[in-house]
Amino acid sequence: MIDVLLLIGASLFLGFIGGKSTERIRAPHVVGFILIGALLGNLAPNVFDTATLDSLDVISLLALSFIGFDVGGEMAFKVLRTLGKTILAIAILESTAAFAVVTIAVYLYTNTLYIALIFGALASATAPAATVDVLREYRASGPLTSTLFAVVAIDDAVAIIIYGFASAFAKVLLAKGTLSLAGILVGPLSEIIGSLILGFILGTALHIMITKIHDKTELLILTLAFILLTTGTATTLHLSLILSNMAFGMTLINLSTYGDKRAFDAVSGISQPVYILFFILVGARLNVGLLPEMGVLGIIYIVFRSAGKVGGSFLGGRLTSTPEAVRRYIGLGLLSQAGVAIGLSIQAWHEFQAFGPEGYKLGLLAINVIAATTFVFQIVGPPLTKIAIFRAGEAQPVEKTRQ
Repeated sequence: MIDVLLLIGASLFLGFIGGKSTERIRAPHVVGFILIGALLGNLAPNVFDTATLDSLDVISLLALSFIGFDVGGEMAFKVLRTLGKTILAIAILESTAAFAVVTIAVYLYTNTLYIALIFGALASATAPAATVDVLREYRASGPLTSTLFAVVAIDDAVAIIIYGFASAFAKVLLAKGTLSLAGILVGPLSEIIGSLILGFILGTALHIMITKIHDKTELLILTLAFILLTTGTATTLHLSLILSNMAFGMTLINLSTYGDKRAFDAVSGISQPVYILFFILVGARLNVGLLPEMGVLGIIYIVFRSAGKVGGSFLGGRLTSTPEAVRRYIGLGLLSQAGVAIGLSIQAWHEFQAFGPEGYKLGLLAINVIAATTFVFQIVGPPLTKIAIFRAGEAQPVEKTRQ
């Protein structure tokens, strides 16, 4: 078995090369990171096997924590006041529209409602990591960027709620039992509320501690410690680590502008290498051989999920009279799919095994199709996000972003 430090070092170096290579074709760095990971995972499967990838999950957890913290840092109340209704409308409508159209399309194809419900629920999730990375790479700023930051954060909560409802209905259909409203609501709502409370408590605690700290190294140590505390506590209590860290960052940014900006700046210095490794690991898990296996169902999922995300976000923007650039382009920044959808598909596989051969088949189908379609969305999503922010005039000129 290859030494883990050698593996990390080689992955980081190759990821750096991959990111630089994509500059030549004017593609976002994240595309290069994912492609390098996919090449490593498919050309060296004995090195990047499941056991090795699982042993490096701490990197993925840390990256998702940084992403949640970063997103929360963009949610200052002074910005949200002007975008509040817009954010909620777009987040709810793009998620529910994707759920609705995918559910209908998959049902018409399979004639099986429990399969349609699960695929519809998985379609509602958007991966914040790739979107945030592109926004950061091009130093985007403006109404579209602020809305994207907020929507991809809230989307996680909306997707969890939708999946909670959909999986409960699917289980009733498989078990031919009775539906319990309490059973549907308690799980997802308790996870969301608990995550927000955890982030608020730890964000407040860190704010109190850093008001008198001016040394950058000490500030980095404390901030990183609290991010890890937030993540570890969320994992232990089965809460959402992305939501918990989002609430943590949001609390911090809104309590004290001076202290909060320093904390975010301190963490930004170490987050990029973690992001590179995270996207390489995402790519390494994407089995290119599954692409032909996704078949018609995968194509239906890709087409109708995209239509739901774009159409739902446009409708949300239209109903709240947002600027034209936000309405026209925000849907392009919401197509990436990774952690949340993959995590929920794995959860579905574990949950539905108890429902006999049909449940086992549903779980396996969900994992295979989501893994295959994730590869497509992770390659297509970041360039579309780049197109959106450039057409909206919110990206910095390329030469400035490379300095």
